Amino acid sequence: MILPTKNISPDRALLTLAGKVFKTLTYPRTISGVWDEFRAQQEARPVSYAFFILAIDLLFLIKLVSLDDNGLLRRRIGDQ
Repeated sequence: MILPTKNISPDRALLTLAGKVFKTLTYPRTISGVWDEFRAQQEARPVSYAFFILAIDLLFLIKLVSLDDNGLLRRRIGDQ
């Protein structure tokens, strides 16, 4: 589920989806704002909100994103 397998295509693996979410996060935004942009980008192959949240969870686990004091999702690249 995290990585592609013979039953999960590379564009449906959570690691790929997390990368796409991370790419859209160019500035701090609300989760719903990121979801709206991500959903628009995935119109050809829609992704459920549950998988979107799992992708964000993966980004939290590998410490690439965090929530700031205002509840905005932001990249953690360069943070110590």
